[in-house]
Amino acid sequence: MNYEYIIYQSLPSKDILNSIQNLHRTIFGSSDDLIKKMTAKPKLLMITTMEDDKVIGYKIGYELEQHKFYSWLGGVDPAYRNLGIASVLMEKQHQYLKQNSYNIVQTKTMNKWRNMLILNIKNGFDVIETYTDEKGRHKIILEKNLLD
Repeated sequence: MNYEYIIYQSLPSKDILNSIQNLHRTIFGSSDDLIKKMTAKPKLLMITTMEDDKVIGYKIGYELEQHKFYSWLGGVDPAYRNLGIASVLMEKQHQYLKQNSYNIVQTKTMNKWRNMLILNIKNGFDVIETYTDEKGRHKIILEKNLLD
């Protein structure tokens, strides 16, 4: 299939936001004030994968420090998985980050999201730390040097 990838450097239209929120709810079970949280993030970057007018994948992140970016959220519609969409979203995000003077990209995941953990490791991320959050969930912090 031929999908369209769109990069947003701020919040997209309400229709796109609602589509992302619905997809997020499908993947993660809730949307947890997603749009409100997005508005509070510095230098927000969103990339969507579109099939016609439908959001079938997304990747959202924001600046942590001047040259360090946090890849925060992402997902692909279950009906479109295993087609390489998540890999292309990551590739496009990293291209954008390199072009905009970021040296490091960081992300967090959990063991239950094994496909994302494996994708990150396959794409040059290193596990730098693990911790247990306030809800008792084990988290894995990964980083990638974009200058390598």
